Amino acid sequence: MAKKIGFVGVGLMGHGMAKNLLAKGFPVTVMAHRNRKPIEDLLAQGASEAKTPRAIAGASDLVILCVTGAPQVEQVVYGENGILGAFKKGMILLDCSTSEPAMSERVANDLAALGASYADAPLARSPKDAEAGKLNTMVGADEQTFADVRPVLEAFCENIFYMGGVGSGARTKLIYNLITMGHAALIAEAMCACAATGVDLGKFAKVVGSGGANSGIFQLIVPKILESGDFSGLNFTLANAAKDLRYYNRMVADVPLTAPMGPAVLNSLVSALNSGYSDGLVGHMVASHCKQNGVELGK
Repeated sequence: MAKKIGFVGVGLMGHGMAKNLLAKGFPVTVMAHRNRKPIEDLLAQGASEAKTPRAIAGASDLVILCVTGAPQVEQVVYGENGILGAFKKGMILLDCSTSEPAMSERVANDLAALGASYADAPLARSPKDAEAGKLNTMVGADEQTFADVRPVLEAFCENIFYMGGVGSGARTKLIYNLITMGHAALIAEAMCACAATGVDLGKFAKVVGSGGANSGIFQLIVPKILESGDFSGLNFTLANAAKDLRYYNRMVADVPLTAPMGPAVLNSLVSALNSGYSDGLVGHMVASHCKQNGVELGK
């Protein structure tokens, strides 16, 4: 019999994940939210609804979290009507949030005291991939818990990477996002430099696309900007990107590790947030660089 799944966080990524769980035959209970559209859609597909995290846990064998970050994880687990109050021996918490390794370890230890298990399994790829069941995940858990959660992850993931013990998934995701956002920051400066120095942007994109500087991030961001001035090619908010870089910087500072690139990338993200793009996406770093330098991007 399929595990009963509780799901907290059916937003951009979570909706597709929950949809695929239902399609694979898992009973799913979703957390009530003021944004009714994804909730109503999932209810129409057979999901149930509960009003509090504790009620979600009480109706489930395994609870999935897909929330913004560590403060939200803390609230769902430890807050009023949090899931910790309803967790029992043998239950599993599968945290797909991009959180902090220290939070993963704290929650795992507290669940272990109850005889329950924990896995951190942050995600990569896009909401579109979530809907298609083709996300990537990097998992931190003991081997038995990983084996237990794998069939659940297979419902919405194309690639599942076991990274080691608790916290290793979270650490992997933060380092991964350093590379992702680092690419985006370099692309933003490079495009501004092209426009400022008279380098044809279309021709520059062809040069990059045919050489070693090409990347998936470049191809997500640049073609849409050049074709239609659309900065949404990488559908990830500047605010969440900055949050992840703050987590990364804290993580490496705790080592301690000399790591100058993290603060540099964070500065680019924060600069964009503070220059009129507080609700913007990562691609708006390009617009921000040009705006701050008085450069018209053009094509």
